[in-house]
Amino acid sequence: MFKNIVISVICLLLFAPECFAQYTRTEKTMKIQLIRNATMKITYAGRTILADPMLSPKGAMDPFAGIARNPTIDLTMKTEEILSSVECVLITHNHPDHFDTAAIGIISKEMPIFCQGGDEEKIKEAGFTSVTPVETSREWNNIKIIRTGGKHGSGKVLEHMGKVSGFILTAKGEPIVYWVGDSIWCVEVKEAIEKYRPDIIITHSGGAKVPGFEPILMDAAQTAGLAKYAPKSSIVAIHMESLDHCTVTRESLRFEADKAGISASRLVIPKDGEILSF
Repeated sequence: MFKNIVISVICLLLFAPECFAQYTRTEKTMKIQLIRNATMKITYAGRTILADPMLSPKGAMDPFAGIARNPTIDLTMKTEEILSSVECVLITHNHPDHFDTAAIGIISKEMPIFCQGGDEEKIKEAGFTSVTPVETSREWNNIKIIRTGGKHGSGKVLEHMGKVSGFILTAKGEPIVYWVGDSIWCVEVKEAIEKYRPDIIITHSGGAKVPGFEPILMDAAQTAGLAKYAPKSSIVAIHMESLDHCTVTRESLRFEADKAGISASRLVIPKDGEILSF
């Protein structure tokens, strides 16, 4: 009897740590769920972040390119489901396709919100009471949020588009995530890749165009170029097929990536509602 107990204890000591470690890893699996456009639910270090919430129904906003009212498609989920388990909101910039009136009306005013420096006053004016600007970096629940720069287009259109940001997410035991935000392929994006060596890069790849100007987001060719520039990173391409000024489709981006020799397993183009696990 005593011998059996000793053997059981030894087995527990030998194998239980690995069992517990496996359970912990499973619980901390990073996930990205694309909701629509740039709106995502990101599960990271055991926390759930809502990114760039645009929660309006189809056609609630004016056209951006004079083609159709925005968003051009409906949400694939109910807002209650989208907001379920969300613990904070992360906003790249205050354009209406990234933080709209519907989100302002639905999200709890006590919800912690992180934004780029300069946008906090407008968000506070909307009634939110826990707004934190990220000038360089901030810590939240053992997650480090680092602001990165970008360019929302090139040439004269920049006078109208304003300041935009991307964010790096880092945490112990988690992949380094670089969310580029509304930017074309530019020096700031290259520098962020070189400095942080992200495991996962989220790009806004819709090739959006304001009439009369050059694209204000990465297009298919620029996204493929980024993937080649960061050959060790997994790319998740979003911000497509939901606004009237976006010119890149999922199909055209996949075609460009295939032409460049970038596999579907490395450049992932999720559908609305789809959950990616890392």
